[in-house]
Amino acid sequence: MRLVVGVVTALLAMGGLGYAAAETVLTPREPLPVAEPGLQAQAQAQAQAPAPSPVTQAAPVQPAAPAGPPRVDPAWVADVAARAGIPAPAVRAYANAQLGEPGGCEVGWTTLAGIGWIESQHGTLDGRTLGEDGRASTPILGPALDGDPYAAIRATRETSRWHGDPDWDHAVGPMQFIPSTWEQWGTDGDGDGVADPNDVDDAAATAVAYLCADGHDLTSGAGWADAIFGYNHDDSYVASVHAAASEYAARVG
Repeated sequence: MRLVVGVVTALLAMGGLGYAAAETVLTPREPLPVAEPGLQAQAQAQAQAPAPSPVTQAAPVQPAAPAGPPRVDPAWVADVAARAGIPAPAVRAYANAQLGEPGGCEVGWTTLAGIGWIESQHGTLDGRTLGEDGRASTPILGPALDGDPYAAIRATRETSRWHGDPDWDHAVGPMQFIPSTWEQWGTDGDGDGVADPNDVDDAAATAVAYLCADGHDLTSGAGWADAIFGYNHDDSYVASVHAAASEYAARVG
C-alpha cells in the first residue's frame, strides 16, 4: 500500500489522536439500496425500439437477467455524493465494494471513502477529475520507491507496466496500491474483465479484499484500527482515515 500519508485538510485533521483514534466504529450498516436488475436495460430497449404499427401488437420487452454482483441504486449514489461532497463515481465504487464484502467481514463504504480521501482525494488530487468510468483525468502515481526516503522496491517488467518506471515501483491509482500488492489482491470490481488499479471500482473492491484478508473484526475499534494499520503502517495514517471516514458518516447521517 502507499507509503506516504496523503494531504489532510484542516477540516479533517485530527492531530495527536494517534492509533487509538479508531475506537469509534465508523461503518454505518444500513443496507445499501440495490438497483433493481434489468430496469435500465429494459428502459434502453424500449427507447430504441421502433414504434409499433397500428395493426400489430408490440412484443413486451423482457428485463435483462441480472449479471454479476448486486449494484447500488444510482439514485442513492447521486444523493449521497451530493451530501458527502465526493464524486459520484467514487461513491458508487465504495458502495459496490461494500456490497461485495466477503461473508463475515464488514468494511463499510465510509471507511473506503476515508482511505480514498487520504490517498488521492477520490481521484481528484492536484486538480484532476474523476470520470464516470472510474478513472482520474490523468494517472495518479506515488513517488519512486527508491529507498530515499521511502522503502526501496525494485520494479519488474510486470510491475512497471502500471507506472512506466523500469527501475523503481510507484504506488498506483486512487487507492495507491503498490504493484506487488496489486498482483496478489487485484480485483475486477466493475466486471469489465480487467483488474486495474487506476480504476476506482477495481481499487475499492481490492481494498475490501485486502482489509478483510487478515480476519480483523472491523466492527470493533481495535479490529478496525488494526486493519487500517495493515493498509499503511503509520499511526497517523490510521487517525487521518478515521477522521475522514467519520466526517463522511456525519455528512450523510
